[in-house]
Amino acid sequence: MSIPNNPAILLSYINTKLRDEFSSLDELCKSLCISKSDIEKKLASIGYVYSEETNSFK
Repeated sequence: MSIPNNPAILLSYINTKLRDEFSSLDELCKSLCISKSDIEKKLASIGYVYSEETNSFK
């Protein structure tokens, strides 16, 4: 599965998937066979961190 490379587009993509399809970041990453740490690092580069409470990057 190819995911967006641009961090701003990736943010929108991941948050939409979390809202509509997955109950956690772990579940999303496992299902899409992507690295959780890579996603967290890329989104941290634009100031976003994952919130388990809201199941989204803020």
